[in-house]
Amino acid sequence: MSRYLGLVLWLGLIVPVVAADAPRDPAEYFFHETFGDFREELATVRAEGKQGVLLMFEMDECPFCHRMKTTVLNQPDVQAFYREHFRIFPVDIEGDIEITDFNGETTTMKDFAFRQFRVRATPVFAFFDSDGNYIQKARFTGATRDKEEFLLLGRYVVDGAYREQTFTRYKRATR
Repeated sequence: MSRYLGLVLWLGLIVPVVAADAPRDPAEYFFHETFGDFREELATVRAEGKQGVLLMFEMDECPFCHRMKTTVLNQPDVQAFYREHFRIFPVDIEGDIEITDFNGETTTMKDFAFRQFRVRATPVFAFFDSDGNYIQKARFTGATRDKEEFLLLGRYVVDGAYREQTFTRYKRATR
């Protein structure tokens, strides 16, 4: 009987560790909720001491967006890293939802994506510093190869390496 009790206790300790690494819904654990006012979000970024904002420009029928959400953005370590350093929001490039951009101008999601950032293919990951300045060197179009490359992209921004080199050179130097 004590052998079974030991096994049950041992399994009780192991199962939570395995469950902690299980994929989680990116809508709940990766992206933050927003009312669509990115100027307000910048104030939150500064108040929380975060690096900046990450926008994922996406669209519903995008297979690469789906792949990122089901293989990378659903990973707990990716979610923890990005939420520690950034406020993160999806932007539907076909969306008619009204938002307020980083300059305080009211626009729709699709105009914000197309006119301000020339997003034509998805996904596009766009980083902004805590003042709302676009970090163009860190823009990443398409799906990353894997979660390690996506984590490396985040470190590239957090470490400020974009000021000195391209992401491709950064990847070569860190591997």
